[in-house]
Amino acid sequence: MAANRKLKLGAMIHGVGGGWEDWRHPDALTDASVNLGFYKQQAQIAEAGKLDFAFIADSLFIHANSSPHYLNRFEPFTILSALAAVTSHIGLVATATVSYNEPFTLARQLASLDQISGGRAGWNVVTSWLSGTADNYSRESHPDHATRYRLAQEHIDVVKGLWDSWEDDAFTRNKETGQFFDPSKLHELNHKGEFFSVKGPLNIARSKQGQPVIFQAGNSEDGRNYAARNAEAIFTGFSSFEEARLFYQDIKRRAVQFGRSVDQISVLPGIGPIVGRTQEEADRKYKQKADLVSIEKAIVALGRPFDDYDFSQHDLDAPFPDLGELGVNSQQGGSERIKQLAREENLTLREVALRLATPKGLFVGTPELVADRIQEAFETEASDGFIISEAVPGGLKEFTELVVPILQERGLFRTEYEHDTLRGNLGLQFPINRYSKQRVTN
Repeated sequence: MAANRKLKLGAMIHGVGGGWEDWRHPDALTDASVNLGFYKQQAQIAEAGKLDFAFIADSLFIHANSSPHYLNRFEPFTILSALAAVTSHIGLVATATVSYNEPFTLARQLASLDQISGGRAGWNVVTSWLSGTADNYSRESHPDHATRYRLAQEHIDVVKGLWDSWEDDAFTRNKETGQFFDPSKLHELNHKGEFFSVKGPLNIARSKQGQPVIFQAGNSEDGRNYAARNAEAIFTGFSSFEEARLFYQDIKRRAVQFGRSVDQISVLPGIGPIVGRTQEEADRKYKQKADLVSIEKAIVALGRPFDDYDFSQHDLDAPFPDLGELGVNSQQGGSERIKQLAREENLTLREVALRLATPKGLFVGTPELVADRIQEAFETEASDGFIISEAVPGGLKEFTELVVPILQERGLFRTEYEHDTLRGNLGLQFPINRYSKQRVTN
């Protein structure tokens, strides 16, 4: 393990929660997903705990059975721009799809957030796996899995090229000479590819962190290669430390094959800690949450990785159905993991649905236990840190006030921010503008 390796922690701000029944918790704020005060409070709690970033998930297609948070919520760039005004150090990560956004528009939005926040923006790159999204964007069909990742590579290459339109010292702003910028330091991209034709230049300059930090979440073969090639932080999931270590090793190996340094890519599994002053208290909190979930909602939730497949047509207490290739063109990695779990443990449909809807996980317990598990994962290279979701109302505050101080006392986590940019706090190198680099090389 590298001596200078630092634990990284982010917070997922997810309104009324990630589950279908989280909003029914007695302490839940039922309009949290569209409540600016709630988002402001969560971001400031995360910043008080010195967390690296706040993360906003997103998708572009809903139906009547979508989870409550996704039915009615803020668009990421809008809410993160508002949060930039009430925070000063924490990173602000927006999820945005390459499949249904033009590169020029996304490059401009992300660069704007980066400027507004003073260099704290991040982009969680997704390809959109719900096929219904096509119906909202005048498309005849949703691109298949392989096509989405080819498009994703070209898209990110174009966006990063546009971000370098202006060299960092291009704007002279000399009132005496009348020169606002140095024309030699403005560059057109002139890209023509399989999916996009973009001339440029972008009409906004780079921020003081150079470019927004690239996040990605994908577990399929294409997703892992894309992450290893492009991402600086990877959002993933796991059910055991052994599984996490295998993923970690695989991603780092692939990164090296793409000519990258393993120090410049962080693997950050998502977890939902439930913290109690005693183990019994934590278990009670978990049970209260689990008891809210009906089998009917669990079945709906199970269908999501399979492009909203209707599992209610199957016998709940029969073996998990043989789905063939279903899921391969939607959330490929997630759906394959579910099939594998059912097959290896010989589970019924009911058992699979309830287990996935109410996972207890490894992080339910006392502050010491949660800190121990985080330390174990970090020190055994199962992760470089974690993205914290609020599993129960008030969970983020309890994590930052009870668990973070233990991690700080053990020397695992910062007590103060080292920098005022996201890239700086994550220990990432400043990306030299490609045209400035050419000047030095030439």
